[in-house]
Amino acid sequence: MTQDEVTPLLSVRNVQKSYGAIVGCTKVGFDLYPGEVMGIVGESGSGKTTLLNCLSGHLTPDQGQVIFDTRADGPRDTVAMSEPERRMLARTDWAFVHQHARDGLRMNVSAGGNVGERLMAVGARHYGDIRDKATDWLERVEIDTARIDDRPSTFSGGMQQRLQIARNLVTGPRLVFMDEPTGGLDVSVQARLLDLLRGLVRDMGLSAVIVTHDLAVVRLLADRLMVMKDGNVVETGLTDQVLDDPQAAYTQLLVSSVLQV
Repeated sequence: MTQDEVTPLLSVRNVQKSYGAIVGCTKVGFDLYPGEVMGIVGESGSGKTTLLNCLSGHLTPDQGQVIFDTRADGPRDTVAMSEPERRMLARTDWAFVHQHARDGLRMNVSAGGNVGERLMAVGARHYGDIRDKATDWLERVEIDTARIDDRPSTFSGGMQQRLQIARNLVTGPRLVFMDEPTGGLDVSVQARLLDLLRGLVRDMGLSAVIVTHDLAVVRLLADRLMVMKDGNVVETGLTDQVLDDPQAAYTQLLVSSVLQV
């Protein structure tokens, strides 16, 4: 089956967002298919985080559509959804991994409680089942299950990020938004986290939109790549193609700056 015969999981159409006279992103559009990972790169101020927040419902775009292929009703414009509908989507079929794990965790709740809360938000009530599933997910993200009752504040940065991933993926979402998922972590910790993410994306058949300034991250995780500058998309294509043979002058500059480091 070709992509032309498959309904996109996410269709972005002419999304724009400004802050007064400052352009966040303008006229962005793309399709994301089931099991596909899209990387969005650009330097600070390029608009990539604004775009991610518009796609994930954290910001309302000034115009445009963010159409998600829902399980129950097929393609729906999430911008036009009611707030309760968007919240339910965020708990079930969507997930958001923050750059700073503390933004995505409840630091005064145990590790198991953090994972269990998302299950309870979609109706799980049996304590034993919830704890068993939390234990299973701690194992999957390589956290010692003996620490299930410890608070995230006692964890290292890398462990907090892995716990945030477990909390997000426990409900089996189909689309994950990631904002600089390896940002602020030591290089060795980054490598371990990237390897974990790559395995989970593959094993769960996840679609993902990943924002990062790190070209090594998208090289490892993303099927396709979008390069942004000043709120505009300046180049898009298959990840290896864009990185190995960049066409836009700005992309060439980004790639060469990495090679020179």
